Amino acid sequence: MSATKVLFIGGTGIISSAASALAAERGMEVTLLNRGTSQRRAAEGVEVLTADIGDDAAVDAALAGREFDVVADMIAFTPDQVQRDLDRFEGRTGQYVFISSASAYQKPVAHLPITESTPLRNPFWRYSRDKIACEELLTAAYRDRGFPVTVLRPSHTYDEWTIPAFGAWTAIDRIRRGEEIVVHGDGTSLWTLTHSRDFAVGFVGLLGNPLAYGDTFQITSDFVYTWNEIYGMLGRAAGAEPRLGYATSSAIEAELPDRAGQLTGDMAHSVVFDNTKVRRLVPDFAPTIGLHTAAREIIDWHDAHPELQRVDPAVNAAFDRLLA
Repeated sequence: MSATKVLFIGGTGIISSAASALAAERGMEVTLLNRGTSQRRAAEGVEVLTADIGDDAAVDAALAGREFDVVADMIAFTPDQVQRDLDRFEGRTGQYVFISSASAYQKPVAHLPITESTPLRNPFWRYSRDKIACEELLTAAYRDRGFPVTVLRPSHTYDEWTIPAFGAWTAIDRIRRGEEIVVHGDGTSLWTLTHSRDFAVGFVGLLGNPLAYGDTFQITSDFVYTWNEIYGMLGRAAGAEPRLGYATSSAIEAELPDRAGQLTGDMAHSVVFDNTKVRRLVPDFAPTIGLHTAAREIIDWHDAHPELQRVDPAVNAAFDRLLA
């Protein structure tokens, strides 16, 4: 029996790095198609093809007419990008995996926990509305033509390369210098954080699974924290108790217009997820990595890689104005 052939478009991001590594570890034949510009290295045993997915001629040359059992596009964000994939891969793959977003669920959420049947509506964040439009396009392709799509909705997924908090390393830098950081609201809303290695178990378990075709699955952790707790764990891992100041989400976004919707359309709302559906198909999906242990890994990784310690002057200045 031949190995399942999986093409990751992207493949070196937060989610896809862990997923492609686990797929290869489990004996799948994994190929990554990306521009080759990421700092992250592909997992051992993974084939890497270099091309920009937006360059049709380059992709044609890189793929050379190959077909795959699974195509997972990790970097499709808009309907035109999904349509590009439909035009290219329909009839050439046994399964197409689209990475949507749990931010697409209705905001504010009417009731918890969130399930796959929670309505999709986000009037605050364009990113989420685009993901909804992508899902609608793929659902129509499945209903009209049987296109074998599986839609995944991750929530906030992180790894050692990322600081899972608003402000990222800028917040850690301020904590270490003893300066206040800004937390949205009063810091007591609930937030679910999922480590990428935990997410990968659910993701890989759905690859090539015909019971997942035409269906949607959210894959998140069961670890739920308040934002005050999140900053506390990150700060203590960095060696200092954080000094927390507070501002409304809308006030923070007014100071940082390029982040519009990130808080009001996602992080400001309490989210707790029911992962019963994915567990039915992937019984070994059982997240074990909580931030209380991962925070040290994150800080140690950043201390070992100073080039990742990027302080954003715009965020720093915005925090100062809000605290003033």
